[in-house]
Amino acid sequence: MARGVVPRQPARTGRQDKVRVSRAPSPAKPKQRAHEVTTAPGRAKSSAPRQKAAVSSGKAAKAYKAIAPERVSEILKRLNDLYPEVTCALTHNSAWELLVATILSAQSTDVNVNRVTPELFRKYPSVEAFAALTPEQLEPDVRSTGFFRNKSKSVVGAAKKIVSDFGGQVPDDIEKLLTLPGVARKTANVVLGTWFKKAEGVVVDTHVHRISRRLELTKENDPQKIEQDLMKIVPRERWILFSHQVIWHGRKLCFARKPNCVDCPLENICHAGDKTWSTVETHKGAVG
Repeated sequence: MARGVVPRQPARTGRQDKVRVSRAPSPAKPKQRAHEVTTAPGRAKSSAPRQKAAVSSGKAAKAYKAIAPERVSEILKRLNDLYPEVTCALTHNSAWELLVATILSAQSTDVNVNRVTPELFRKYPSVEAFAALTPEQLEPDVRSTGFFRNKSKSVVGAAKKIVSDFGGQVPDDIEKLLTLPGVARKTANVVLGTWFKKAEGVVVDTHVHRISRRLELTKENDPQKIEQDLMKIVPRERWILFSHQVIWHGRKLCFARKPNCVDCPLENICHAGDKTWSTVETHKGAVG
C-alpha cells in the first residue's frame, strides 16, 4: 500500500461502494378492525361487549339510592326485629331526673352516669334542692362524669330557671326546653320523647351520628343537619323508637372502631366503607 493512502472505512449507514445490506422483511401485521382490541398476541377481542357491560354497571350504580323508601323501610324493619321494645338507658323517675342525667351524659357513658345519679338524687331530691345550690357545691358530686364544671353550671342554671319561670315543672315544649342552660336539641328530644312521648325530633347522639352516616341515611356531619335528614326519611311515628334502636345498635354491634359486621343483621344492606367484613360492595364515602 502506498504511503499516505488510507483505506476507505465502512460508512456509518452500513453501506459501502455498491454494497447493500439486505434485511429480512418484517412479518406483515394483520389489519385490526376498528371495533377490535388486541388482548394477547394472536388474539383479538371485540370491545363491544365490554362497552355494553360498562354501561350496564353504570346504570346499576345509578339505580342504587341509599334513602329509597324501600331501603329505609327494610332498615327500620330489621331494627324492629333486633330491638323491639328498647328505651332510654338512663335511670330516672321524673322528667327532671331525666334532664339532669342527659346533661351529665355528654362525653360520658350511660353506665357511668347511672352510677352517679342514684346518690345525687338521694342527696338533692327535688328541682328546688338543686336550685338552692351553687355550681361549686355540685361539682364534687358530678366530677366523675367529666367536664364537671360546665355540667354543674348547666344543671344548677336549669334548676333555677325551671323554678323561677316554669313553676318547678320541666316544660314539655321544645322551645321552652331550649331556653334552659345546657339544653340543646339532643337533650330536649330525649326528654320530650322518652318522658313526655312527644316526637318533636330525632335524638342525634354519637351513635346515631355514626350509624346514620354508615347506613348512608345522611352525608352530613353536623348533628342538627343529620337530624333534619333523618326527619325527612324516617316516619314521624318512628322518630322516638328509631333513636333508641340505633343507640342500642351502636352499643351492641356497630362499634366505632371495630364494628361487629359479621354478626350484624343489617350487614347485607350496609355499604359502609369502614366495615370489618362485607358480602356487598362498600362505599368509601359511607363512614361513621
